[in-house]
Amino acid sequence: MFQEIYSPVQKIEIDLFDNLFVKRDDLIDPYVSGNKWRKLKYILAKASNENKKHLITFGGAYSNHLVATAAAAARFGFKSTAFVRGEAVQNEMLLLCSLFGMKLIFVDRQSYKNKNLLFKSHFEDDLNAYFIDEGGASKEAVKGCTEIITELNETYDHIFVAAGTGTTAAGLLKAIQYKNLHTKLHVIPVLKGGEFIKDEISKYTSISDHLTLHTGFHFGGYAKTTPELIHFIKNFTEKTGMLIDPVYTAKMFYAIADLQRKNIINANDKILAIHTGGLLGILGMKDKF
Repeated sequence: MFQEIYSPVQKIEIDLFDNLFVKRDDLIDPYVSGNKWRKLKYILAKASNENKKHLITFGGAYSNHLVATAAAAARFGFKSTAFVRGEAVQNEMLLLCSLFGMKLIFVDRQSYKNKNLLFKSHFEDDLNAYFIDEGGASKEAVKGCTEIITELNETYDHIFVAAGTGTTAAGLLKAIQYKNLHTKLHVIPVLKGGEFIKDEISKYTSISDHLTLHTGFHFGGYAKTTPELIHFIKNFTEKTGMLIDPVYTAKMFYAIADLQRKNIINANDKILAIHTGGLLGILGMKDKF
């Protein structure tokens, strides 16, 4: 169903960083982007094996996951429906979802908290309906993300990844443990109070000394930013030609630069950053630029 991907490892040459390489998952696909491609790979395979042809999922109004699910559904012959958190709005992301054929159901924030109830109340009688959690969080998604490690031809002292649900981080940690690598996994939660990410990771694999959470780089919380971060994005993109987004990857790259500047990460250590894609999220913050 999902074809061979293009996700090279490239070295970054910019003054802020020493010995930094990037796994370019952002190049996999423009719409089923980065870790979304990896998460959906086995989710859709399972849905297909169970003869479920109607994908039901959840997300905010600027969710990359919704766009990815809608695009993948259209590409592989599924119907798709999304419960969208908050009041009815129109924006570029939801336009893409609609163009890919996704039906949008807007729900208030309180109702949105009980996703299982929403699914049951709307689709209990739909035998084709297949539940996909927000962000794709599932053991199938974790399995897809383990393949990031298996694709690497070299080993690294440190691997960095941004985290919203912790699913991608869980896949990375699981693969690092399975391959018995010396690599340290650094997870950058993009939400305030990101300590919960460790609990989410523990649902899929054991917590080990490989894992370090850096919870001080959320810049105010999920989808929040500051002038300092926006300046960092502009400088990084101008110097490297690589787009990064304010919600996830910019916070990760900022964290790497900061940890190196403070000598918490040795300048001689080999670092790999996972570019998880999601660049359409820039559209939700275009007024910041």
